[in-house]
Amino acid sequence: QVHLVESGGGLVQPGGSLRLSCAASGSIYVINAMGWYRQAPGNQRELVARITTDDSTNYGDFVKGRFTISRDDTKDAVHLQMNSLKPEDTAVYYCNAEPKDIYSHLLPTSWGQGTQVTVSS
Repeated sequence: QVHLVESGGGLVQPGGSLRLSCAASGSIYVINAMGWYRQAPGNQRELVARITTDDSTNYGDFVKGRFTISRDDTKDAVHLQMNSLKPEDTAVYYCNAEPKDIYSHLLPTSWGQGTQVTVSS
């Protein structure tokens, strides 16, 4: 199993920046990809950014170049740099870790507890 802990959320003004971090521990070797998802009240959880162990990335359509995901192998962590934040970015942001296919029958996708991001003037 993989344990995920998010940090870096908070209150920021429109146009501001935040850097989210997610630290992974446990069975790190099973991870194929890690990512960030967000969920606003009344909305479905949606992909923000995702990065694989070979540094392939995927971003939600709403990002439009504002966000960047990166890996930190020495600390088994991923980071999300969020710039030019908008009020509609307000949500709980969750870290996610996907197992490799060979482990998917045994281990579920892991989720962190979430960190609140609020963009408001």
